[in-house]
Amino acid sequence: MLKEKILIVDDQYGIRILLNEVFQKDGYQTFQAANGFQALDIVKDHSPDLVLLDMKIPGMDGIEILKRMKVVDQEIRVIIMTAYGELDMIQEAKDLGALTHFAKPFDIDEIREAVRKYLPLKA
Repeated sequence: MLKEKILIVDDQYGIRILLNEVFQKDGYQTFQAANGFQALDIVKDHSPDLVLLDMKIPGMDGIEILKRMKVVDQEIRVIIMTAYGELDMIQEAKDLGALTHFAKPFDIDEIREAVRKYLPLKA
């Protein structure tokens, strides 16, 4: 049985580990990336079904990562996470095709609900 694949992109180790654990327990296959370059390699090599993408990442920010992901896979589904009330960045991400966004610190149950909504597990 092939599991749905989630890529978690965040420069904060603790957040990656938390989300990784939660979604593995829920039955998803997970990948982690600490920066945009790792994230793009994973998108190219593993074609994740959904990406949880932090907007504030040193080097290549979330908007740039999202733009490049869409070049690799126009259909890729992305949920963005941001620790800042940066409405312009959130709007730009949504214009680029992001499904929804969560402000950090997020409620883990809300993010799980959103993932299940956009990426239902196959029976």
